[in-house]
Amino acid sequence: MKMASSFTELDDETVRSMSIGAVFSDFVGKINSLDFHRTADLLITASEDDSVRLYDIANAKLLKTTYHKKHGADRICFTHHPSSVICSSRYNLDSTGESMRYLSMYDNRCLRYFKGHKERVVSLCMSPVNDSFMSGSLDHSVRIWDLRVNACQGILRLRGRPTVAYDQQGLVFAVAMEGGAIKLFDSRSFDKGPFDTFLVGGDMAEVCDIKFSNDGKSMLLTTTSNNVYVLDAYGGEKRFAFSLDPSPNITIEATFTPDGQYVLSGSGDGNLYAWSIATWSKVASWESHIGVASCLKWAPRRAMFVAASSVLTFWIPNPSKSVSEIGTMDADE
Repeated sequence: MKMASSFTELDDETVRSMSIGAVFSDFVGKINSLDFHRTADLLITASEDDSVRLYDIANAKLLKTTYHKKHGADRICFTHHPSSVICSSRYNLDSTGESMRYLSMYDNRCLRYFKGHKERVVSLCMSPVNDSFMSGSLDHSVRIWDLRVNACQGILRLRGRPTVAYDQQGLVFAVAMEGGAIKLFDSRSFDKGPFDTFLVGGDMAEVCDIKFSNDGKSMLLTTTSNNVYVLDAYGGEKRFAFSLDPSPNITIEATFTPDGQYVLSGSGDGNLYAWSIATWSKVASWESHIGVASCLKWAPRRAMFVAASSVLTFWIPNPSKSVSEIGTMDADE
């Protein structure tokens, strides 16, 4: 089944028409994180059942499943290569110090271990332009790494639970820390300290997710108090804010559409919502059919998004077929 057409600029009608086109329900436990490749039609997931799974999003096909019983699978992101990922560990951090691994999905090999964090990694992102990547940990540090080197290239010591993100050009990265502070760094000279600091006024909750819009003009923040903010990425002004129903013990994710015109988010009420940035109004809501969606991302080059809890769903405009229950398909080993 062909899942999704190439991306074109969205309008309210197209957004409202989004519905489930495929379901993968064979996970045992919650999906911890997921990521799209920037240029290939691929999706990667990391789950509490210690699995890492690779999908072809154009054809709604599970390509490969690998299991990681020793370290677990927590945060995950693609490198630039379509069959290589960075995955953070859930287990044995104290004994091995192997907080992250550079994995080849092609032949199920660990290409490199990255040691340094003393506690779980809660934020992970790859530079869009080179082999650098960043990790934020509950040990109150952000580490900057290079895929080609085991040792980290830089450390930022922070208060609170750090969350990290690169802008789409890879020139700037943002770090959120305790008290709703967002610090911006030049990625080429981060050791000189932040060149700007924004405060999310009135909300002292920790930021659990940051995303930049593709045009670099906006930042999307989600907080542990179930608030979502769109900030001006240059001046830090709050452009838009909305509150979600509480979701105890589950952090909510929000996502920009590729054209930057809409924001989608999960909610504690088990629904998904879409807002127009142009009109600052809600344009759509859907029952998620999977409970509270803890992972939500729009594909970079496709008219589709994915939402996940312990079930993974692919959403597309006006699916021509009914929902495909393909969770029982075997992975190619």
